Amino acid sequence: MAETEQQNETQFQIHKLYVKDLTFEIPSDISVFNQEWKPELNVDIDHQSKILDEANVYEVVLSAKCTVKSGDKTAFFVEIHQGGVFEISNLDEEQLKHALGAFCPNVLYPFLREAVSDVVQKGGFPQLMLAPINFDQLFLQQQSKAAKSDATSEAKTAKAKPKAKPKKSK
Repeated sequence: MAETEQQNETQFQIHKLYVKDLTFEIPSDISVFNQEWKPELNVDIDHQSKILDEANVYEVVLSAKCTVKSGDKTAFFVEIHQGGVFEISNLDEEQLKHALGAFCPNVLYPFLREAVSDVVQKGGFPQLMLAPINFDQLFLQQQSKAAKSDATSEAKTAKAKPKAKPKKSK
């Protein structure tokens, strides 16, 4: 009996955390270091997940693209893909979506932030600490947006269907 309960228990294990890809560029000349430092930051965050060959083992990759401009020049550009391999079992479909879309990115984000901060500082710029992100909130917003989109799409489809006209008898 205890063995059956253990088999149905939710399992979550981190197998590996790693930097999958990292790019740092200073696209303009080094005169950017001599300018007055007035940074303007633009950050785009995304994530992807896929199941690996083994059952219940997933790769989740959290991506960030950070562009910092100072004045009229792009000071630097950082793109990072922070990956993780996670074993997740005994969750229903909605719980699994939440784990892959929010929980795993929450695990990966501190490592991504640290890597961005380190590479920017080693690039000769002041440390860049990305703000904390609530991936649970983002996940719920995406789910809500998707549900509204589906409802709107269904309503448009229902309106678009032409009504059959009755045939006139002769």
